[in-house]
Amino acid sequence: MSDRQPAPGVSRENRISDTGLERLEQQLQSGSQISDPVLAQWIRRYGDVAREIIKAHGRYHDNLKPLP
Repeated sequence: MSDRQPAPGVSRENRISDTGLERLEQQLQSGSQISDPVLAQWIRRYGDVAREIIKAHGRYHDNLKPLP
């Protein structure tokens, strides 16, 4: 048996950070074809900041608005 302790993935606090938003910005700048469901997930996770980044890259449209 191994004495190695399991190391869980990245914590939610570290995922929901400026680093994630920088990654979104880089993906959009590189011309990555991110699907609408994934863009909507970015908006759900990061809120208006992600929405503004997506708008700045011309990828925002009404279908990305949250449902009431």
